[in-house]
Amino acid sequence: DAVDGRLARCLKGTSRFGAELDSLADFVNFGVAPAMLIYLWSLNSLRTAGWVIALVLAICCALRLARFNVALDDPDKPVWAGGFFTGAPAPAGAGLALLPMYLGFLGIIDDGHQYAVLIGPYVVAVALLMVSRIPTFSGKNISHWIPREMVLPILGLGAFAVIMLIAYPWEFLTVLAVAYLAMIPFGMRSYRRHKRHDLDAARTPGP
Repeated sequence: DAVDGRLARCLKGTSRFGAELDSLADFVNFGVAPAMLIYLWSLNSLRTAGWVIALVLAICCALRLARFNVALDDPDKPVWAGGFFTGAPAPAGAGLALLPMYLGFLGIIDDGHQYAVLIGPYVVAVALLMVSRIPTFSGKNISHWIPREMVLPILGLGAFAVIMLIAYPWEFLTVLAVAYLAMIPFGMRSYRRHKRHDLDAARTPGP
């Protein structure tokens, strides 16, 4: 998900068709697949309510991607807003929805079916987070504010993250999901601060 768009831009192969195909792939990868996995692992014990919850997760992912595509064409969007998403992006939503499975593979949750009555509301909350208006941090413009001297350390950190993902996948994914949830309040505060600054600048009379 992080590489395909950048690779298309580097190869000068971007197109409207490619953008729509990318959204379709994201819907399958981050909407349909996680919904099926969490349903088979836990929610199917809730019978009808289980597949309804899984369907809500997939539908909210589709709505999230559609809203993202529409927002790309907004000419009035301030520059600083490019550092934020509206709601959780689809990959983050998928990772959060599968957090109970990570805990299951770590042995913290013995049986997903046993905790389905708790996992179901949690999955609904993640689905609603994707279609909410809550601002969350975006890493798309991170390269614009990284100092040049920090590029190599960050690349090294990225390589370390890949190694940890291979060696300790469930522990690493659990840490990522929890860290993302912890960052949401900071994203909201930063977004409000930028927006308040714009409002103050608009109220200040010119010379």
